Amino acid sequence: MTLGLFRAITRPLPHPVLLCGADGRVLASNPAASRCDDRLRPGASVFDLRPDDTPLLRQQLARWLRSGSPVPGALVLKDADGRTRRLRCQGVRATWWDGPQPAVQLHLVEAGTSDRFVVLSQQVEALNREVAFRRATEVDRARLLAAEQAARAQLQHLYDLTAALAAAVTLAEVSRAVSEAAPAALGATAAELYLHSARLVPPLQPEDNGLPAGAGGWTDLDRPSSSDHPLAPESADAVPFALSLEADGVPLGMLVVYGSDISAAPEHVTAVAQQIAQALRRAGLREHEHRVAERLQLSLLPRLAQLPGLETATCYAPGSDMLSVGGDWYDVYDVDADHIGLSIGDVAGHGLHEATVMAQVTAALRNIVPRCGTDPAAVLDEVNTFLGRYHPERMATACYLVFDRRTRTLTYATAGHPPPLLIHADGSSTYLDHATSPPLGPVRNIRYRQADTTVTENDTLLLYTDGLIERRREDLAVGMQRLTEFARTTSGLDIAELCDRFLHHQPEAAFPDDRALLAVRFPHRPGSPSTRRQPAAQAPRTA
Repeated sequence: MTLGLFRAITRPLPHPVLLCGADGRVLASNPAASRCDDRLRPGASVFDLRPDDTPLLRQQLARWLRSGSPVPGALVLKDADGRTRRLRCQGVRATWWDGPQPAVQLHLVEAGTSDRFVVLSQQVEALNREVAFRRATEVDRARLLAAEQAARAQLQHLYDLTAALAAAVTLAEVSRAVSEAAPAALGATAAELYLHSARLVPPLQPEDNGLPAGAGGWTDLDRPSSSDHPLAPESADAVPFALSLEADGVPLGMLVVYGSDISAAPEHVTAVAQQIAQALRRAGLREHEHRVAERLQLSLLPRLAQLPGLETATCYAPGSDMLSVGGDWYDVYDVDADHIGLSIGDVAGHGLHEATVMAQVTAALRNIVPRCGTDPAAVLDEVNTFLGRYHPERMATACYLVFDRRTRTLTYATAGHPPPLLIHADGSSTYLDHATSPPLGPVRNIRYRQADTTVTENDTLLLYTDGLIERRREDLAVGMQRLTEFARTTSGLDIAELCDRFLHHQPEAAFPDDRALLAVRFPHRPGSPSTRRQPAAQAPRTA
């Protein structure tokens, strides 16, 4: 209890009440004490009221300090005129006082006017009980407030962990959320995961034994030799506790917690472990579905034949937030002895239907190219007719090019597709954007345009789908500019390394769509032209 509360309780009492320290100093008094004698105020010493009675008063004060119930006594005051006033008093130790020294509570009544000691003693006891009760209430209130604040903090930590796990999509993100948010939710210093990778992400084939891509941050129990090691405890004296992680009846591993007595709140610990297990199970299933879709997509893409007169390399990566197969394709065609055809395209959408359409388009192209593969506009015209006839509700973008070995001329036509990038040996580059037309499928009777350019020694042609340059909330021109700037860093790379570098030229970015790349290098042939001329747009061809 505070002095303010003591004053509030004693203010209405008609008799003087003092709170004195063991040194005789008045700590607090009520208004009746000031009316009785203006020297009875905080800061004064009761020993100064009558110096000749100081030894006796010290004995009384010591007796009051030892008492557990009111003890009678006397206090004699001498005013400025030399007149004495005798006060009867009841003194008791103030058990509620928590100051630096003990204190006594004195209730004073002037002798001869109201000498009712029995009543006064009862009042003293009642007041002391009231003060003690209020102090106990304050202690209980403070304890309940501390417990409420601790519960709110624990609930906030649990909410932070739940939000982090809900936002985590991959196993790496779940592992990061656990290491960052789980210790606070469990009142620990550190937490680490030991998991069975084969149960999280079942292998697609018996020989598949690698960790899921980007799933670091935890120890793989199925591969003890893994170099990835989780967080180390902050203190060597931290005692670890292991929590079993299980979801849908599948034991996934365990969560090891350092620096916390998890047995103190078993329900809370169980809830945290279940949330982590569900997040791991969800991320593992997503990773498995992602790998299945990637394997299916790769099986639909053609295996390119090695043709004389050029070097080729291909790369493919599924979108980071896509679980379905897509419609991206690329292909190379041996048209005749002097011409090589190249194509790349993308059927709009994701799913088995789009992948089926893509497979049918690539099959149709292999039938179309032998008939008119030296005329890019004619090739796109026939593909457009094929889509309109058999898949009228589908749309695709595409680019078809034909390379003439004799003249080193590259003729091309695009239908709504990002323009190919021609990279020269010195790292400079040019977009082949002089022959653009609408996408395939939704529009009939399109007049496709085509243009040509001449390639020289070690020029590299990069064909790609829009997933390589598109980013959410970013203009497409920014991605295209970024591609040309990156091309300057690829001088001297072999064709396979160049293709892979372009595929991962933004390692920190999230890729919302699939990325398919076809890189073609045109080596120098003795006796062939070595000069380059600018692309010239040809007259549109009527479909």
